[in-house]
Amino acid sequence: QVQLVESGGGLVQPGNSLRLSCAASGRTFTKYAMAWFRQAPGKEREFVAAIAWSGDNTYYADSVKDRFTISRDTAKNTGYLQMNSLKPMDTAVYYCAAGGALGYRLVDFGSWGQGTQVTVSS
Repeated sequence: QVQLVESGGGLVQPGNSLRLSCAASGRTFTKYAMAWFRQAPGKEREFVAAIAWSGDNTYYADSVKDRFTISRDTAKNTGYLQMNSLKPMDTAVYYCAAGGALGYRLVDFGSWGQGTQVTVSS
Protein backbone atom coordinates (compact mmCIF):
# COMPACT_ATOMS: atom_id res chain seq x y z
CA GLN A 1 0.00 0.00 0.00
CA VAL A 2 0.91 3.62 -0.32
CA GLN A 3 0.73 6.10 2.56
CA LEU A 4 -1.03 9.41 1.89
CA VAL A 5 -0.99 12.71 3.79
CA GLU A 6 -3.25 15.61 2.82
CA SER A 7 -2.58 19.28 3.50
CA GLY A 8 -3.82 22.69 2.41
CA GLY A 9 -7.26 22.80 3.97
CA GLY A 10 -8.59 25.76 5.89
CA LEU A 11 -11.24 28.46 6.16
CA VAL A 12 -11.99 30.43 3.01
CA GLN A 13 -14.68 32.88 1.93
CA PRO A 14 -17.14 31.97 -0.82
CA GLY A 15 -15.74 32.62 -4.28
CA ASN A 16 -12.14 32.17 -3.22
CA SER A 17 -9.69 29.36 -3.96
CA LEU A 18 -7.69 26.67 -2.16
CA ARG A 19 -5.21 24.06 -3.33
CA LEU A 20 -5.05 20.75 -1.52
CA SER A 21 -1.95 18.56 -1.67
CA CYS A 22 -1.57 14.82 -1.17
CA ALA A 23 1.93 13.59 -0.41
CA ALA A 24 2.53 9.90 -1.08
CA SER A 25 5.14 7.49 0.28
CA GLY A 26 5.64 3.75 0.33
CA ARG A 27 4.98 1.76 -2.82
CA THR A 28 5.43 3.37 -6.22
CA PHE A 29 2.80 6.08 -6.29
CA THR A 30 3.30 6.65 -9.98
CA LYS A 31 1.48 3.42 -10.87
CA TYR A 32 -1.63 4.26 -8.84
CA ALA A 33 -4.71 6.12 -9.89
CA MET A 34 -5.45 8.94 -7.47
CA ALA A 35 -8.70 10.50 -6.35
CA TRP A 36 -10.22 13.01 -3.99
CA PHE A 37 -13.37 12.34 -2.00
CA ARG A 38 -15.14 14.52 0.55
CA GLN A 39 -17.46 14.02 3.49
CA ALA A 40 -19.69 16.70 4.96
CA PRO A 41 -21.16 16.38 8.49
CA GLY A 42 -23.99 13.89 8.53
CA LYS A 43 -23.44 12.84 4.93
CA GLU A 44 -21.79 9.94 3.18
CA ARG A 45 -18.34 10.23 1.66
CA GLU A 46 -18.67 11.26 -1.97
CA PHE A 47 -16.50 11.27 -5.06
CA VAL A 48 -14.96 14.57 -6.15
CA ALA A 49 -12.33 13.87 -8.81
CA ALA A 50 -9.93 11.20 -10.04
CA ILE A 51 -6.87 11.03 -12.26
CA ALA A 52 -5.20 8.06 -13.96
CA TRP A 53 -1.65 7.12 -13.05
CA SER A 54 -0.52 8.45 -16.42
CA GLY A 55 -2.33 11.74 -15.87
CA ASP A 56 -4.05 11.37 -19.23
CA ASN A 57 -7.57 10.78 -17.95
CA THR A 58 -9.52 12.71 -15.34
CA TYR A 59 -13.06 12.39 -13.97
CA TYR A 60 -15.05 14.93 -11.99
CA ALA A 61 -18.29 14.96 -10.06
CA ASP A 62 -20.87 17.19 -11.75
CA SER A 63 -20.98 19.41 -8.67
CA VAL A 64 -17.31 20.44 -9.06
CA LYS A 65 -16.82 20.26 -12.82
CA ASP A 66 -15.38 23.50 -14.25
CA ARG A 67 -14.41 24.68 -10.74
CA PHE A 68 -11.98 22.02 -9.49
CA THR A 69 -8.88 20.63 -11.20
CA ILE A 70 -7.08 17.45 -10.20
CA SER A 71 -3.43 16.97 -11.11
CA ARG A 72 -0.33 15.08 -10.04
CA ASP A 73 3.43 15.53 -10.05
CA THR A 74 4.97 12.07 -10.23
CA ALA A 75 8.48 13.42 -9.68
CA LYS A 76 7.34 14.79 -6.32
CA ASN A 77 5.01 11.88 -5.49
CA THR A 78 2.31 14.45 -4.87
CA GLY A 79 -1.24 14.96 -6.06
CA TYR A 80 -3.23 18.18 -6.03
CA LEU A 81 -6.78 19.45 -6.06
CA GLN A 82 -7.13 23.07 -7.16
CA MET A 83 -10.48 24.39 -5.97
CA ASN A 84 -11.79 27.65 -7.43
CA SER A 85 -15.06 29.55 -6.95
CA LEU A 86 -15.65 27.75 -3.67
CA LYS A 87 -19.17 27.56 -2.28
CA PRO A 88 -20.49 26.84 1.21
CA MET A 89 -21.72 23.47 -0.12
CA ASP A 90 -18.06 22.52 -0.67
CA THR A 91 -17.49 22.50 3.11
CA ALA A 92 -16.29 19.02 4.06
CA VAL A 93 -13.34 16.91 5.08
CA TYR A 94 -11.42 16.12 1.91
CA TYR A 95 -9.67 12.77 1.55
CA CYS A 96 -6.99 11.70 -0.86
CA ALA A 97 -7.09 8.10 -2.11
CA ALA A 98 -4.96 5.84 -4.29
CA GLY A 99 -5.90 2.68 -6.13
CA GLY A 100 -4.80 0.27 -8.82
CA ALA A 101 -7.26 1.46 -11.45
CA LEU A 102 -9.11 4.65 -12.26
CA GLY A 103 -12.55 4.72 -10.70
CA TYR A 104 -15.07 6.79 -8.77
CA ARG A 105 -16.32 4.41 -6.08
CA LEU A 106 -14.95 4.10 -2.56
CA VAL A 107 -14.11 0.44 -3.17
CA ASP A 108 -11.91 1.35 -6.15
CA PHE A 109 -9.30 2.82 -3.79
CA GLY A 110 -7.40 0.86 -1.15
CA SER A 111 -5.20 3.57 0.35
CA TRP A 112 -6.57 6.65 2.12
CA GLY A 113 -5.23 9.71 3.84
CA GLN A 114 -6.47 11.08 7.16
CA GLY A 115 -8.34 13.99 5.59
CA THR A 116 -8.10 17.78 5.67
CA GLN A 117 -10.91 20.13 6.63
CA VAL A 118 -12.17 22.71 4.13
CA THR A 119 -14.64 25.28 5.39
CA VAL A 120 -16.24 27.80 3.05
CA SER A 121 -17.96 30.56 4.98
CA SER A 122 -18.23 34.32 5.12
